Amino acid sequence: MGITIYTPQDQARGAFDGGKITEQKPIGFSGEGSVVKRIGPLFYWAWARADQEGYIPLHPHQAFEIITYVIQGQAEHGDSLGTKSVVGPGGVQVMQTGSGVSHEERFIGPDMEGFQIWFEPFIQESIKLPPQYNQYDASAFPLLEHDGVQVKTIIGQDSPVELTADAQMWDVLLSRNAVLEHTIPNGYAVAALSLQGSGSWIGETEVPFQERDFAVLDAETEQRYQVKANSDQDVRLLLIQIPLRTDYKLYPKW
Repeated sequence: MGITIYTPQDQARGAFDGGKITEQKPIGFSGEGSVVKRIGPLFYWAWARADQEGYIPLHPHQAFEIITYVIQGQAEHGDSLGTKSVVGPGGVQVMQTGSGVSHEERFIGPDMEGFQIWFEPFIQESIKLPPQYNQYDASAFPLLEHDGVQVKTIIGQDSPVELTADAQMWDVLLSRNAVLEHTIPNGYAVAALSLQGSGSWIGETEVPFQERDFAVLDAETEQRYQVKANSDQDVRLLLIQIPLRTDYKLYPKW
């Protein structure tokens, strides 16, 4: 199993609305400066912040699936389907853009923080489907706690979110010195962003990580790994598991 750490210097930066919204991008578009461009169907990952409020006006998308996950503050959504909605901390917005839809976004603070993550399902099928939007509040997601480890399933078993793309996603909180164990299936990878704290990824080797680091763990055969929090602070991680397959073809109209 390979474990690669990408520091914030290896990640892209972005901004909207005159800098009112700022972004750190573990996975960015070509030319934006991120070392990682895509992993299987996962081809964009932005960590957005707005001190007060920022707005992204109406713009079109086709074929892929967009997850907006709110950490704190609120995310407003409006689209050409007639949707008007707001989701708060711990909530998720899911837009499956299908044959085409336009949407607008407003991030509302103070200190709004959230993620926007894009997955590409198979274009030939998804481009034929009607676009749709779904929203889920924090209480809709399963939460498991044991031995100082808290795992919230955002995409995957018992989550209400259903995607065409092959993906699972977890929000993980580790108490000091706590350890999470997970098995990566053959041909899959786990992409992980440290939101808070530092620790180590432990597989065939032990690799330390710091807050804001982005890690990619891949497995040519089924592999078991551990992630351990350091003794000085809790650790919060966002983990996404996706296949390593390379036959996805990104639709040219984002």
